[in-house]
Order: sequence, then structure tokens, then C-alpha cells
Amino acid sequence: MGGVEQGPGGAGRGGGAARGRPRSEAVERSIIEGVMRLLEEGIPLAEISIERVARIAGVGKATIYRRWSGREELFCDVMRTAEPPDPELPGTSMRDDLIVVLESHRRRGLANRSSAIMHNVYAQMKSSPKLWRVYHTAVVEPRRLKALDVLRRGQENGEIRADVDVDLANDLFVAPMLVRAIFRPDADLEEGLPERIVDTVLAGLGPTAPERRRDPE
Repeated sequence: MGGVEQGPGGAGRGGGAARGRPRSEAVERSIIEGVMRLLEEGIPLAEISIERVARIAGVGKATIYRRWSGREELFCDVMRTAEPPDPELPGTSMRDDLIVVLESHRRRGLANRSSAIMHNVYAQMKSSPKLWRVYHTAVVEPRRLKALDVLRRGQENGEIRADVDVDLANDLFVAPMLVRAIFRPDADLEEGLPERIVDTVLAGLGPTAPERRRDPE
């Protein structure tokens, strides 16, 4: 893909700058749906310009640039719209939160398997370092940090040992689901898989008997 197409208003959604005028959800939806129509027609991401999106969505280029700083940020929102939304965590325990996190990964894996278009788009994003960097910063990294917060709270509550490297532990929880979703299309992503993964990993990370906290008498 070419360089980032910068709009006259500077950074948009990906850059955190204020918008020039109030948001219109209907306009944003028409723009995102316009990109989806181009993808359904088999147009590669590299050939989808802001001008082309504006034509198919029936809006001006400035309308797009008021909402996104360029193609990369727009494509990130297209992917977020196509994927299942990130869930709210129950906050009842580390185990419960981790199961919800892994269930969201499972559902995204199922969505990518059922949508040839999204699978193709994801592969194109991975082949573009600039686009992947924007997607990773805006989507992937916040999800990882959210999971790390869950693990740190688990350490504070005595649900896992204090000496556990939470960054490594996060990889141990997430990796089995990603392996099945991405590298093993033949493997099932069945219901109950998040619970099995979480309980299997927790069996090795849980506190030893003297470390377990007792409820106050």
C-alpha cells in the first residue's frame, strides 16, 4: 500500500485529534459500508483510495477526513465493525474475566472462518506493515493491556502466584485459542473451549497451599 493519505484536518480517529464538527453515525456507517461493498467486489485494500470510498459512499473526501486521518484508520474501523464487539468483563474473578476474554477471541475466530472476505482482508493487513501497525496500536494492544490488568488483579487477589510473569501468562492463556483460530483451521472452536484453556493454565499458575488466602473469620 502507499503512504498514509493525510486529510486537511490532521489526525482523525487514529490520531486522537478533535473532529471539525459533530459526528454523524449515519454518515460513518455509510462510509464503512461503502468500504465493505468494495471489499465484497474483490477490490484489494491497496486499490481502495479515499476518493474511491467517497464516491461509493456518496460523500465528499473532507467528510471522510473529518473522521479518519487516512485509509489505515478507516480500515481499522471497518475491521472493528465486522468483528464481534469487545465484551464487558464481569469483574467477579480473574477466572471469569479470562473466560470472557478468550470467548471473544473464539467468536472472532469463528467470524473470520465464516467470512472469506474478512479472512482475506486480515491477510492483506498483515502484509502491510504500516496498516498492521495502526491496527495493532488501535485494536490489538488495548485488548492485550486489558488482559494484563485482569492478571494483575488476579495476583493481588491471590488467584495466581505473585512470582508469575503476567506478560508470559497472558501469552499462555491466549496462544491456544489463536493457534486454533489462525493456524489450525481444521481444529474446532467449540463452546466451552475458553473454560478448558483457562482451567488448564490456572492449574499450573495457581498459588501453592500456603499461599492461598483464607476468608476472614
